[in-house]
Amino acid sequence: MLRFLMCISMCFMVMTCAACSAAAPLSVAPSPWPIFWQHYTARFISPQGRVIDYEAGGVTTSEAQSYALFFALVANDKTLFSQLLDWTQNNLAQGSLAEHLPAWQWGKSKNGNWGVLEKNSASDADLWMAYTLIQAGRLWHEPRYTALGDLLARRIAMREVVTVPGVGVMLLPGKEGFHKKPDIYIFNLSYLPLPVVDALGKDLPEGPWQQIARNLPTLMKDVAPKGFVPDWVSYTVGKGFGAAPEGTAGSYNAIRVYLWAGMTNPASPGSAGIIGALWGMRDYLSTHLLPPLTADAASGNVSGVGPVGFSAAVIPYLERLGMKTQVANQTLRLTADLDPKTGLYGNPPRYYDQNLILFVIGWKDGAFRFASDGDLEPRWQKAKN
Repeated sequence: MLRFLMCISMCFMVMTCAACSAAAPLSVAPSPWPIFWQHYTARFISPQGRVIDYEAGGVTTSEAQSYALFFALVANDKTLFSQLLDWTQNNLAQGSLAEHLPAWQWGKSKNGNWGVLEKNSASDADLWMAYTLIQAGRLWHEPRYTALGDLLARRIAMREVVTVPGVGVMLLPGKEGFHKKPDIYIFNLSYLPLPVVDALGKDLPEGPWQQIARNLPTLMKDVAPKGFVPDWVSYTVGKGFGAAPEGTAGSYNAIRVYLWAGMTNPASPGSAGIIGALWGMRDYLSTHLLPPLTADAASGNVSGVGPVGFSAAVIPYLERLGMKTQVANQTLRLTADLDPKTGLYGNPPRYYDQNLILFVIGWKDGAFRFASDGDLEPRWQKAKN
């Protein structure tokens, strides 16, 4: 554990002090990311390949499985990847992701039985799974993963993508419940990481992904008049964007928009437009130490202090903007909030915070990068070349 703490401290000292561009990975040896990933897997992933959210009553979500698949690929762990995939298919997808979109939530029901709690899909998880399977097929030379990811992406296009008058092609948050009225749609822009969409557009040029990627910068600007993105947004044909039933606040969903924007390769065509639309968080952190818990997209009003995962999520975004002091502030929080007993963040360590931090530490340390076309570039691949 002492070695882990020394590694983390060394990593974050380099993060704070080095003047590094978003395109150039840090070189830190020994790397803390694999150690942090080991602590995460020991805490949250069962031997069967199920990611468990203890704070939510021991449930498993398709989001959790999709992120874990991505990190297992980053770690070059084929055994864990296979376990995660098998559990996901057998328990969330009726045995096959080639035939079914995964159910969103699995856990213990009120009658005491374990199984699917919510059959509806979550398109962000679906998208990450399709992307990760295609990338795994490419990087590991496994045609079955490529084929499975391809079929899943095609099913997403059929079941979760719509053409909206005045907007164009867009991803719904799930296959049901987000287009209940003919002229009203509900969207969640944190469900659309640009690298993931770019890569699917490259691999499946006949699909909707290239058009979605082209639309994203304009959509970000349209839904963020004060420079903050909401968790959820409604679009009414003929009237434009407005408040979703959940309101106009941005919090636990929206924080990922800043994370994806910061990690996107600056050479990606839509990257600059998305970063430019998110000026509210830039201005806020110019005068405040830590990111807010909520930021209202309509009024620009902010409240509360976000958890440690929020501080992690804005680090790539702040780096992209060249805000070194603000990067140092968030980095200090990560160093201060590490629990030496668990090697994780928070007491108890919360699933969602750890996932945001896994993305950031992996990206900062150079365990992975996204190419300008969205392809994953893991460190282990470079080490082999």
